[in-house]
Amino acid sequence: MSFRYEMRLSGEGGQGLVLAGKILAEAAAIYDDRNATQSQSYGPEARGGASKSEVIISDGEIDFPKAENLDLLLALTQEALDKYNSDLKVGGLLLADAENAARIPEGDWRVYKIPFIGTARDKVGRAIVANIVALGVIVKLSGAVSEKAAEEAILARVPRGTEELNMEAYRTGLAIGEEMAG
Repeated sequence: MSFRYEMRLSGEGGQGLVLAGKILAEAAAIYDDRNATQSQSYGPEARGGASKSEVIISDGEIDFPKAENLDLLLALTQEALDKYNSDLKVGGLLLADAENAARIPEGDWRVYKIPFIGTARDKVGRAIVANIVALGVIVKLSGAVSEKAAEEAILARVPRGTEELNMEAYRTGLAIGEEMAG
């Protein structure tokens, strides 16, 4: 049976979810030699409106780029969690920001409440890298892309001069994921 993994990264505009989705897709396609698609949508406001990035990673052909049977949902806001949880399959992985998406709907999922934004702000020093902290957790808990591939894709995609900050955020996320998998 071939490998297929569907993810939706959701929150609000300005949280870097499109960048995180592109990093995951590139990690899979360029560095792990798998097929990947990435799509995005966001509200009329660039910042503050609803935002989502979907990634499908597969060993086989991907004939439709929309994620409909999610293996993983990242929700950085309550609005995103409420709006997108219905596509999470039974036994899927729900990663919810502990501070901003605390009310977990009923469902047969594996749930991890993690303070992504607070961790980025308090441990890494910049809330803006919460997307990369989340990326580290996703890589560790999902196994959808290799740690090395994600690292290479991060370094290729983040703005020049922010590589060290983003790598610290990524390593912080990997450590959280390791602890959660414990």
